[in-house]
Amino acid sequence: MAKLLERPILPSADDAELAAQASRQLSRGKHEGAELRVQVGNETLRLPKSVGDLLYHLLTEMGQGNAVTIIPVHAELTTQEAADYLNVSRPYLIRLLEEGRLPFNMVGTHRRVKFSDLATYKSKTEDERKSLMEELAAQAQQLGMGY
Repeated sequence: MAKLLERPILPSADDAELAAQASRQLSRGKHEGAELRVQVGNETLRLPKSVGDLLYHLLTEMGQGNAVTIIPVHAELTTQEAADYLNVSRPYLIRLLEEGRLPFNMVGTHRRVKFSDLATYKSKTEDERKSLMEELAAQAQQLGMGY
């Protein structure tokens, strides 16, 4: 990944406050259908709507004091980066790769995982967990367990 994308950016308290204010202003502008523009020196640039949506989410997270990073969907992550994204240990991720539950490719002797594959896997496992929780809740209701 590009150097700027590797490390999360943790906002200072002042930056978090500025981000929160900017996020609120962008939110109002989005609802009013306002066009997003950025002034660079004497030049004003129009930004695509999708950039406004992305910027809104970025500023909202920073406004809450959260560290943020940007990962292109085509990026290939190391096993440690992939494990961090899934919030699992590196040995557990290696097991997922070796079992074929997540695709990867080798770069020399190192495994690399596409971010798009990680996002798909994470979404699928979250959907499975949600479905199982709903099933357990339904069983608890049927058994009168008071949940």
